[in-house]
This record gives sequence, structure tokens and C-alpha cells, in this order.
Amino acid sequence: MKRFMVVSNFGKANALACTKEVCRYLTELGAAVMMSEEAKKSCDCDYVEYGEFYSLMEEAEAVIAVGGDGTILHAAKHAVAYDRPVFGINAGRLGFLAGLEPDELNSLQRLVQGDYRTKTRMMLEVVHQRGAECSSYLALNDVVLSKGAISRMVDLDIFCMDRFVSSYRADGVILSTPTGSTAYSLSAGGPIIDPDMNCITLTPISPHSLFDRTIVFSEHNRLTICPGHESETEIYLTVDGEQAVRVRQGDRVIVKKSQTTARLIDLTDKPFYEVLQDKFLTRAKS
Repeated sequence: MKRFMVVSNFGKANALACTKEVCRYLTELGAAVMMSEEAKKSCDCDYVEYGEFYSLMEEAEAVIAVGGDGTILHAAKHAVAYDRPVFGINAGRLGFLAGLEPDELNSLQRLVQGDYRTKTRMMLEVVHQRGAECSSYLALNDVVLSKGAISRMVDLDIFCMDRFVSSYRADGVILSTPTGSTAYSLSAGGPIIDPDMNCITLTPISPHSLFDRTIVFSEHNRLTICPGHESETEIYLTVDGEQAVRVRQGDRVIVKKSQTTARLIDLTDKPFYEVLQDKFLTRAKS
């Protein structure tokens, strides 16, 4: 029997109904459905097995995330620790990382039958250094260094392989994977990059210059970001929209390609550019 771990964001308006439908459908197809004890408070179903989150993650063949892109990112970063693939079902708005919409659940039969392929996605390793202390994170989408609540620009110095690249006076900078190129980086004017490529893009946020543009770095490069010597504004590090860590004068944030990769399940076999059309252009017209 196939065993699937279901992770949902019940803060989304459609998530509870969609999650129950997903669990019911999988059960009817002969699969075992597992959810955490915490999820039982919102979604208590007789046909779902509840238990300790990490124990269930280890037992699961794959992880199904019901929600928006943030939910899928969160699930993916837990799943990589157990080398489990992730499948997203959109219960949010855009859901660019999602493989199915709520009205396409009949395709879950292919998931249960194992009739799918997985796509490997590059991740970033992020190290925040403060003196002898280091904190490490993984990013599937992006790493953002930006200003705090005070409406002042930040000064950031960028180095590539310890060689100076540029200084930015801006609202912040975004370092993204190809997967993250369609997220915050895109809204800041960055390019769309095919997720089959491996690279790191650096996009400034509202730079105080007419000539600051995105820089695309090779996957083999290591980037270091430091607060500029004259920076007086609070700077915060955010990884995939989850962490918000203060970066102080003298700190260093080091970003490079991670040896860890995420695996996303694909049931549709749609090319990337067709998904791009469906998610962005078609919905923009509706």
C-alpha cells in the first residue's frame, strides 16, 4: 500500500475542503493517508492516520502539500531531509509550484499508481556568520536581505568568490534559484529562468541607480553579502519567506549552491513555458 504524508495550510480559505477531498480520494484509490497530530485539530477524518510529524515523514513515500507556494516550499524543505519527493495541490492564488488545481484531483490516480516523474530543483545553502557563530539555512526559492520597518534604504556590499562585485544602495537584494525566478525576483524586475538550469541570480530591490540590473552567477560561485560601512538601517535576512533574522554591522551572509536538491513530482508532463502561460498569462486575462 502506498503511503502519503499530507501537509496543509489551513489558513487558506479553500485548504480544509480541498484537503478532505484529497484524503478521501487517495483512500478510495487504496492509498494510506497520514497527517500530523497538529493537523487533526483542523481536519479530523476517520480515514486518516495521525501521528508525530517527523515519524510520518520518514514512513511516507511522498509528501502532498495543499496550499499556496509557501506551503509547498515549507513541505519541500522538510521532505529533503528524508529524500522524499513533494507534490503540490493549489489551494492558494497563483500556486506556481503546484502540480494540480482543486478541480483536477482525478489525476491523483497516476500518483497512487506511481505513474509520474520527479523534477530535481537546485537549492541554496545560506550561512549567516556573526563572529564565531554561524547559522545555516536551505532555500528553494530565494534569500532576501532587506530593510526593516523604517523607510530607509540599506547599503550592501557584494563579493563573488571573495572578490568585490558591487555596492548596492537599495531597499534590499534578492538571491534566487531558477525555481525562485518566478517569485519575488520577478516582481523586482528579475529574469525568468528555466528551472532545469543551475545558477544564482542577484536582483536589487528598488535600487537608487538607473543602471543596477540583475546579475546571473554560475552555480559554482560563492556569494558573500555584507552590510556597507555606512549602513545605519536595520537589515533583515529572510529565507524562502520564513526566517527573519537581523543582520548587523560586521556580519556576513554567504550563499552558494547546496549539495541538497528538492524533488518535485510532475503528473502533467507540461513544459515549463506552458506552465508559465497557464499560471501568469491565462490568469491575468481572467
